[in-house]
Amino acid sequence: MDDERLSRLVAVTGPAGTGNVALAGAVAAVRNAPAGSCAVILVEGVSDQSAIEALAARRGRNLGREGVFVVPMGGATNIGSFLDLFGPRGLRARLAGLCDEGEEREFRRGLARAGRSPGPARDDLERLGFYVCVADLEDELIRSLGAASVERLIAGQGELAPFRTFCRQPAQRNRTREQQLRRFMGTHSGRKARYGRVLAEALDPARVPRPLDGVLRVPGRAAWP
Repeated sequence: MDDERLSRLVAVTGPAGTGNVALAGAVAAVRNAPAGSCAVILVEGVSDQSAIEALAARRGRNLGREGVFVVPMGGATNIGSFLDLFGPRGLRARLAGLCDEGEEREFRRGLARAGRSPGPARDDLERLGFYVCVADLEDELIRSLGAASVERLIAGQGELAPFRTFCRQPAQRNRTREQQLRRFMGTHSGRKARYGRVLAEALDPARVPRPLDGVLRVPGRAAWP
């Protein structure tokens, strides 16, 4: 990928109104390191990045020192460009990834185009280092923590009153508490990323969702390149 295409990718895949700082930093580090010595975890957005980095820190890991970079892609449809950049035809980093259940097909297509077509099962994806959240990472975290614990965390963030107001909206009244919690986290810009970190920091070490645990273990394996 030439510098002009990379600049465009940095510009359009960061949070709204900003460039993709994590992408720029990862590219600079991987370019200056021996081939295969760095790992890149590709995620859909900044909430996934926040959760993974928070869990790694809680486990006493310093991802930067390990040469592991969590890079949000600004959506699953960009997977092909990121695999071209970091994969075996590009910078040759070790790769892992995390996606929502609804975006699994995009990831499979991107991997196939990159020459790493997985088999039909989820296990086949995982052997390549890519994990699928059901339905998304917030859903995985809420189920792991339990709705009551998540409400206490929302209270700790000073947002219990807004959450209760949200739950009284007609569109929310017939939803389960877990569904209400998940939707509430996506209602304001930046809220999903904040709660990705808050929920990950509160996880019981014995109840870490399988996709989140798995994707953090992958960079130690040399599945890519």
